Amino acid sequence: MSQPPGQQPPQGGFGAPYDPPPGSYPPPAAPQQPAGPYGAQPGPYHQPGPYHQPPQGYGYPPQPAPQPPRSGGGGPRGGGRLRGRTGVIVAAVLGVVLLAGGGIWFASDGDGTDKKPTAGGHDSGQPDPSPSPTLDQGDGKGDGDDDGTRTPREETAEINAERKPGEAKLLWLQKSGIDLPEGGEDVYGPWFAGDTVVTAMYHSVTGYSIADGTRKWTLRLPANACAAPTQPTADGKIVLGIEHSTASDASCDNLQMVDLTTGKLGWRKAYVRDGAWDGLSDLAMSVNGDTVTVGRTSRTDAFRVSDGKVLFGKLPGNCQPFGFASGPVAIAAASCQTAADDHKEHLVQRIDPATGKVQWTYKVKKGWQVEQIYSADPIVVSLTQGETKDKWGVLVLNADGTYRTQLSGGPGNFARKCDKDRHVQGSNLDSCVGVAAGANTFYMATGAVDIKAGEGNKVAAFDLSTGKFKWAVTSPVDQPLSPVRTDGGKLLMYLAPAKNKGGGIASVPSTGGNWQMVLRHPAAATLVERAFFEPTVSYVGGRSFLTYSRISGSDDEEIETRSIAAFGN
Repeated sequence: MSQPPGQQPPQGGFGAPYDPPPGSYPPPAAPQQPAGPYGAQPGPYHQPGPYHQPPQGYGYPPQPAPQPPRSGGGGPRGGGRLRGRTGVIVAAVLGVVLLAGGGIWFASDGDGTDKKPTAGGHDSGQPDPSPSPTLDQGDGKGDGDDDGTRTPREETAEINAERKPGEAKLLWLQKSGIDLPEGGEDVYGPWFAGDTVVTAMYHSVTGYSIADGTRKWTLRLPANACAAPTQPTADGKIVLGIEHSTASDASCDNLQMVDLTTGKLGWRKAYVRDGAWDGLSDLAMSVNGDTVTVGRTSRTDAFRVSDGKVLFGKLPGNCQPFGFASGPVAIAAASCQTAADDHKEHLVQRIDPATGKVQWTYKVKKGWQVEQIYSADPIVVSLTQGETKDKWGVLVLNADGTYRTQLSGGPGNFARKCDKDRHVQGSNLDSCVGVAAGANTFYMATGAVDIKAGEGNKVAAFDLSTGKFKWAVTSPVDQPLSPVRTDGGKLLMYLAPAKNKGGGIASVPSTGGNWQMVLRHPAAATLVERAFFEPTVSYVGGRSFLTYSRISGSDDEEIETRSIAAFGN
């Protein structure tokens, strides 16, 4: 039932409808819903993810938690997330903030001048060249290891020789092959383009054959990769954020286009990171059609993927997008400069990715902030309240930007991991694992299993029209389930491995019921699978792929780390 014009959603919910200027945006409309629990109760932050438990004592050392950035600690988030470059810079910035009366939006470029930020990026020529990283050029098929260790090909063959009836094959393994600096590096991707799966890490971008894992090509970047969108373009292109030099304090202010199908570098461009907070901010990157956006605390810059042309920069007005979600529909989160709230007023907007024109705006309820965009189609947004973010809610909008509902009910103890939890650099708005959205249903996993209590975790389903909890499925006691993506009328989930038990891909209809295995990983591959701590799980073309979000090690052990595992029939 539609509520009368002008009536706001229940105060237990989120986002009193935004009253736009007449004729500018669609009129607000919202179904009347009972107040849900989100916004009054503590959220699930600091809860472990549904399958993020390090393997212990099974042959592979667990990957350590992400290390601090090479250049310092973090900072506050008031739109895009902030990362420190050095303690000296942070202290200087804080001094400026205090002298300016507490406002953290800057009209100057951070050097004391009144110069306004530029509207977009600019050509910078070539970033400083860098030494090539140490890269083992073995193809993963057994012809590169001469130190007595098993090659990925040998390990794959041994595992498949022990395969039981009904189990899929371990199709192939690849190793990192890169000598990383102390503390490790983030892994970006995987991205799929035709018959190639691609990941980027440190100074390298590498494409592997989906069929057999053969390394098809490797590109050496001129500087460290520091950010990347979660999705490529439809024709298989990605734009990476890279640092402008190999110096330890180099800024992440260059872009490098890569053609994933050919393995060739495209255009390269620098853009202006203007002012202290801009320089400290994490980057939220996205691909929307032929546009790549680079969002941070105070603005977003957009470039055409095909040729690097600047499309837009800072938009008119005091509200600026700080990130987009990748996909054909460009949904952005924006923050507004307000003297009282230190620019904590947040909006959800649909923006034309080619021009920057705002097509509609939804004003988030006062005091709440956009944390993540779980889905751009349908539009599902994670909100938090307060500096401590101890209150959490999930907002659902209609395609025209009007209020639809908020989620309520369910088993509670929900958990998910996003880039800000998994990466040291970069914090995309569409990067969460453990959540998925279909046409009319949203899915979310609860926290880790409690083996001592004999309880598995749950994956809960919510009706996107009413916001109400619909049903839940329960995992085995020692093998948590987590949503991967939807496929037609089904939810695909990752079943984590346990000791002597392989994981795999399971499915359940959107109407609920018993879940069924779609692809069961071999039990003989348990050691390999459990070594993927907090994996990124992809299911493409009937094959499952496990990758890391970050790789680290000591004494060159990161070179031998199995960085990709592919399973299938």
